[in-house]
Amino acid sequence: MNIEDKSAYQKRKVLGMLGISAKAGKIVCGTDATIEDIEKHRVKLVIVAQNASERTKRNIRYICDNNKIHILEFGDIEEISRTIGKNNKAIIGVKSKSLSEEIEKLIKENGGDLLYG
Repeated sequence: MNIEDKSAYQKRKVLGMLGISAKAGKIVCGTDATIEDIEKHRVKLVIVAQNASERTKRNIRYICDNNKIHILEFGDIEEISRTIGKNNKAIIGVKSKSLSEEIEKLIKENGGDLLYG
């Protein structure tokens, strides 16, 4: 398996994990809902779409920094939204510790950016 095939496989795997997690209620999506769950200490990892606005990235980074939560930049709004069955979602909060660790590992291997942590 060459590097491009591995990268595409890892990306599909992360998106698949997010889709299953959405059905299982292990994620929260959208800026307001994610911030609310961060403040209630329910979120273990935040994923921000690469094409999210700089203002959105800056705001969520500030909140994650204050709450010591890792934030990763991955995918784009359209593919993330399609994966979780929602429209126009740039931010996802992962509630499960084990799931967040696995997703973080895969995103880092796939070249995703760690914005905090």
